[in-house]
Amino acid sequence: MKKLPALFSLATSIGLWYACTQHPQNKNTIDKPAIKISNHGVNIAYTDTGKGDTTLLFVHGWCINKSYFNNQVKYFGNKYRVVTIDLPGYGQSGKNRNSWTVNDFARDVTFAITTLKLKNVILIGHSMAGEIIVQARLNTPNQVIGLVGIDNFKGFDGKPESAKAKADYAEAIAMLKKHFKAVATTYFNQDLFYKTTSAAIRKRILNDVANADSAIAIASMEDNSFNTTAKLKAAKTKLYLINSDYTPNDTIGFVKAGIPYRLLQIHATGHFPMIEKPAEFNRLLQQAINQI
Repeated sequence: MKKLPALFSLATSIGLWYACTQHPQNKNTIDKPAIKISNHGVNIAYTDTGKGDTTLLFVHGWCINKSYFNNQVKYFGNKYRVVTIDLPGYGQSGKNRNSWTVNDFARDVTFAITTLKLKNVILIGHSMAGEIIVQARLNTPNQVIGLVGIDNFKGFDGKPESAKAKADYAEAIAMLKKHFKAVATTYFNQDLFYKTTSAAIRKRILNDVANADSAIAIASMEDNSFNTTAKLKAAKTKLYLINSDYTPNDTIGFVKAGIPYRLLQIHATGHFPMIEKPAEFNRLLQQAINQI
């Protein structure tokens, strides 16, 4: 299945559809990134804040980094242990490997969980990290107690991908390889920002996209073999989704496949509700945590 539902819908102008500031630490929290996390020699940068029996582990989406959860670290750090990571290839993490699949990134999350000896973990994954956290749950079923997606699985229908969808996906990848910055920038501007997305947030995100390692970014999307339906069923965990409503949220696939879910919609934001409307996002995330 596609990693980022609606991520690369480049609209009719391009003609294809491609799915898919550091805040001060609260005085009552403890930032303790002293232990090195490494997945077979690839360093994983992270923050580790707060204390508690429950751990919130945030995993960022495509071409961004752990700083996009700074507000959540500050807000939840008084009540929970809060960990954020930079996936390898992004942010401050290492790039010294050649494979960038969902399974690779899920192993990175697994290494973070096991190295830091996290328990009662709620995995919270934005955009492409939706599939990553599902696989990480399968890797660490005894440690992970909940899954929360952020603006992902929006068009999940539970069906095998059609030949046309595969061809469109391949075409999008080919266009990225030829004109990464132009294609990615056009896509973000047309399909991921809402009319309420501020100029400052747009600038921040587009700057991160422009400065991403294009080879790694493309490779992160190129493997399209993740069997979302089978993996979600195998996870045997209710999936909570905090999704923006700037594009439709079709949940019929979850119903048909018998996959438990709860959709918590956030109104009038783009693809990045955790920075566009952090207060409302945090309230919805607390609701999901309470139910988990």
